[in-house]
Amino acid sequence: MDWYVKGLLLEGERKSIDPMAGRLVEAAGEQEAMRQRFQQCVSGSAWADEEVMRRLALKLEAELPDIEALVLDDTGFPKKGKHSVGVARQYSGTLGRTDNCQVAVSLHLAGEKSSGCIGMQLYLPAEWTSAPERLHKAGVPEDVSFKTKRDIALGLLERALDWGVKPRLFLADSGYGNEVEFREELTRRGLPYIVGIRGDSVLWPPGFAPPPIPPKPAGMSGPTRTRYRYGDAKPAAAQKLAADLPPTAWKSVRWGEGTKGRKRSRFAALRIRIAHGHSVGLAPGDEQWLLCEWPKNEKQPTKFHLSTLPANISLKQLVRLTKLRWRVERDYQELKAEVGLDHFEGRSWRGFHHHATLCAVAHGFLALRRALFPPEPSAMDAADGAACASAASAPADWHLPALQQGHQSQSSA
Repeated sequence: MDWYVKGLLLEGERKSIDPMAGRLVEAAGEQEAMRQRFQQCVSGSAWADEEVMRRLALKLEAELPDIEALVLDDTGFPKKGKHSVGVARQYSGTLGRTDNCQVAVSLHLAGEKSSGCIGMQLYLPAEWTSAPERLHKAGVPEDVSFKTKRDIALGLLERALDWGVKPRLFLADSGYGNEVEFREELTRRGLPYIVGIRGDSVLWPPGFAPPPIPPKPAGMSGPTRTRYRYGDAKPAAAQKLAADLPPTAWKSVRWGEGTKGRKRSRFAALRIRIAHGHSVGLAPGDEQWLLCEWPKNEKQPTKFHLSTLPANISLKQLVRLTKLRWRVERDYQELKAEVGLDHFEGRSWRGFHHHATLCAVAHGFLALRRALFPPEPSAMDAADGAACASAASAPADWHLPALQQGHQSQSSA
């Protein structure tokens, strides 16, 4: 496992077993022995990836600075053929289309300047879980059955909290946040959230007061009435609520640094209630935030989020916390481009999760090095205007540890 993580951290275009073995040892005979050890470590040995992930989660929880949120997302891995575990024609947000791929759900700890993966599980489509022979051939444990991505997400969250990860703000996109039951599970666990919803989600507008439940007529038997009657009152879609706002409701807010400078967009925030099940008399939801985003180059508002953060939070802070979800995209980029998360060439359930766990360990190591040794301006860069401009346009945590140490050595010299 130690050699495998070193192989993931070394430079090289491919981080699959054969190329890593070739980079770690020189003699041909030794390369074959290393390749066999890697194969046994990842696909053969039954070490507990959950225990390794638990230790990683607690280390990141204790040592990553300024962690503010738990972030959930899923990522796709394009695949050819049909034998890799979980592969199917399915939608992948990573690819932006339906294609032949695997999809894994992951949970991350995140702050403004650092983040790390603390859980990842492969999603098995129904065409897999309904084919016992296929599951057996891929080494899927007998106790693994069909679970929706939402159920996998709640399982990863529950596991992390049981390990001792602190409850904190929870972030997810509309693939999860649009489900009422998912949001209710977050509230039941005591987690405030900011989650995406679709523009067609129905909501009661600001100031709506639910009417009282009509009393049961005198002399009528049966249980007390529990359903509301809304009369002519109708909820509206989030998209319509946002589009009907006056121009003064939209504020320009800046957040984060990008390659082209400070990021900026227009936002509006409303106190609303969800209207799920209103047609059958269900009660309105508790009051919460609807955050709407309307980029200047768009004809109408494009993004909508619900949040249970306090009513007195500022718009700027609400936007900043919402945009923390970008950290998971950075994690995926680094996990795949730097440590080879999507380079695994095996087909088994165990192999995929062992590889993903060790990739998370390698990425966690890099995240902690960056946190402990942040990049410093170099005297050599300061003397070179072009290098200085290049450094200014790069994200603050872009440099790898080896580059950071080189900058520090140059500064000392």
